[in-house]
Amino acid sequence: MKLAVDCNRLSGEIEELAAISDAEAPAVTRVVFTPTDLKARAWLKTRCEKAGLVVRQDAIGNVFARWTGREASGAVVGTGSHIDAIPNAGKYDGVVGVLGGLEAIRALQRTGFSPKHPIELLLFTSEEPTRFGIGCLGSRLLSGSLSPDAARKLTDKHKVPLEEVRRTAGLVGELEAVKLPAGYYKAFVELHIEQGPLLERQQVPLGIVSHIAAPASLRISIEGAGGHAGAVLMPDRRDALCAAAELILAIEDEARTSGAIDTVATVGICDVFPGAVNSIPSRVCLSVDIRDTSLERRDQVMHAVGSACHVLAAKRQVSVRQELLNADAPADCAPAVIEAVTESCAQQGHRFMRMVSRAYHDSLFISRIAPTAMLFIPCRNGYSHRPDEYASPEDIERGVAVLAETLARLAA
Repeated sequence: MKLAVDCNRLSGEIEELAAISDAEAPAVTRVVFTPTDLKARAWLKTRCEKAGLVVRQDAIGNVFARWTGREASGAVVGTGSHIDAIPNAGKYDGVVGVLGGLEAIRALQRTGFSPKHPIELLLFTSEEPTRFGIGCLGSRLLSGSLSPDAARKLTDKHKVPLEEVRRTAGLVGELEAVKLPAGYYKAFVELHIEQGPLLERQQVPLGIVSHIAAPASLRISIEGAGGHAGAVLMPDRRDALCAAAELILAIEDEARTSGAIDTVATVGICDVFPGAVNSIPSRVCLSVDIRDTSLERRDQVMHAVGSACHVLAAKRQVSVRQELLNADAPADCAPAVIEAVTESCAQQGHRFMRMVSRAYHDSLFISRIAPTAMLFIPCRNGYSHRPDEYASPEDIERGVAVLAETLARLAA
């Protein structure tokens, strides 16, 4: 099979989609179910329809674009990712997997290939946790990892329920219908930028993922005592922000000393009340993300953070309350799908390395219901979730070509 990726068209489409944004270029902001997100979704559906794909959308907004195979009712070979973007993000995260997946299908069509199994491009809803505080919303519901009842309890920062938001966005149907039936997928492969520096650093063009790390998310609230910045003497203070600073460093230390490079911990949000320069902070809310490829090791760090909270509360005479938002198990990629990706790399003469995905993706949840693998391409300096995120056209083209070869192998 002689594959030809239309790199110029794909690069142009990436730029077109990046222009559908609530941020000034080069930044991209596309929060799920905003008018901008809905415009981007409509744009994508049009391109899928132009490629002759049959497009459908479920009750949470996951979009399926199918190339019907010779066995129309056969198990599906899937690919895809997301196009929602956190505030002030870049143009490649998720997008390479969606538009690259579309171009992989078009490249196969141009060869005259006829799949036995249907090949389906999947746009996942809300991979980013920006709006509802939980990532991978669409794939959690597809896989049954999140119940419809739990989803209905989700609200955005304005306390607007998910049900109201999705109905306003024009989505119909009940969330109970989102979960895919058993055996729906024969295999699933997600193309993605690495979001880290290893491929570029080692000058290897492709990464085949063997394990996907999973996060635990915590919200930690610290209550101290406020007061006038000049009138309350240091021995009498119960400063919530000082307590939070100490806890943040303790969280960092627990991750650094876990004994494994795959353990990471981040305090990404620190909300301080009342937020006045001449007022002692009385309340702080921290958002904490702890990840590892080992469930046992990650949970040990979580336990240590809990112990640090108790010690800190007594030491600084503050109250500390923890709320577990989610704690997902890591995933292993399927050997058969890894083999298909490996053979495709070899067929095209590309070097690759086995690696771990330290960022989590929708594939983490799809792996609960389907044999799954991921293919990484380099991104400059490992940068992601920032405006200067960049993947070269050459690297994208290479990744799409390997993806197309892999889809053909799996769908034959």
